[in-house]
Amino acid sequence: MSPDDYTVGWVCALDIELAPAQEMLDEEHEKLRRTTHDQNIYTLGRIGKHNVVIATLPSGKTGIGAAAVVTSRMRQTFRFIEFWLLVGIGGGVPSRKADIRLGDVAVSRPEGIHPGVVQWDFGKTNPNGFERTGALNNPSLILLSGLTHIRSRYDRGGSKLMEYVANFPGPKYTRPDTEDILFKSEYNHVGEIGSECTECDQQNRVNRRRRRTNEAAVHYGTIASGNEVVKSPVLRDAISASLGNVVCIEMEAAGLMNDFPCLVIRGISDYADSHKNDDWQRYAALTAAAYAKDLLTEITLPETLKPVLKSEPKPKPKPVTTASSSGFSPYSRALPVGTMDIMQMTAGTPATAAVIWVIRQGIAPVDPAIPALDVENVVIGQKRAG
Repeated sequence: MSPDDYTVGWVCALDIELAPAQEMLDEEHEKLRRTTHDQNIYTLGRIGKHNVVIATLPSGKTGIGAAAVVTSRMRQTFRFIEFWLLVGIGGGVPSRKADIRLGDVAVSRPEGIHPGVVQWDFGKTNPNGFERTGALNNPSLILLSGLTHIRSRYDRGGSKLMEYVANFPGPKYTRPDTEDILFKSEYNHVGEIGSECTECDQQNRVNRRRRRTNEAAVHYGTIASGNEVVKSPVLRDAISASLGNVVCIEMEAAGLMNDFPCLVIRGISDYADSHKNDDWQRYAALTAAAYAKDLLTEITLPETLKPVLKSEPKPKPKPVTTASSSGFSPYSRALPVGTMDIMQMTAGTPATAAVIWVIRQGIAPVDPAIPALDVENVVIGQKRAG
């Protein structure tokens, strides 16, 4: 396998999000040698027909800037990534519109004037208060099409999310026994920060209808992204109201959306309030990863991006008739009839790069005795000579 064989970029922010992502792989590939410009460490593998590269932020580094740096390095190494997924945990924003519970999954989707992700803390302060400025990109159309199909499948009872959750080995990522409690926005936590709510007044909890099962629900809508950890229900509700109801608040997505339009998938680990703790983080990371895998099974590969499965040997190239009068000796025998003519006609033009891309994709077969790099050098040389 080479870096050019990978077409899906999967980004995690936290170490607890990496294990579920790795476990979702149907097949794990050997690590590639690291290039000097890239300080990321990757997990490589396959989900369904997609070759997936997984990266996580360096330990202790979080936020919009760190996510942008990791993803930029990732794109330099894996040049043929077609789309991106940002998968991990976030704070849920319950509302009358969305009955969000811990362990549920929030997925970014364009709503009204918002593209799916909004950076809530980016703007300017004027005499009238804070004014949000700028806009982020929409996810790619293939991802939005995938959302349409997976929602239809879930409506017909075809979800595999909980099946993937149940198959995770070991007890660390099981659903916690801690009760899922949502407190009223005006009531703050009693006790140490991050502790369980044993001292909190249960009279201030929000009464919610008990669910029939513990199956994770999926909520689609706007996700608010910023550089600040939100632990205030008042701020949480203000952000949601200003954006017309959001389903989740998190810290990395805004760093990716402009240069790497991606789909954001967040397992709900808390309610972005003072009662938040770590009890639900691992389980929420697992439900998010399980949904991401289920989504990838809905998205088919384009005809020119068929992955090479590790378990299946590459077919030997069939003998081809080659042009003998191309003038590219000794490499002319490496290319099929017609390719050399195209190269001669496009020499010195931007189309030369397209010919190189065709060769790299394996659309134009080459003689296995000649390194592909040498063939590319011939094309580049002809371009310079022209």
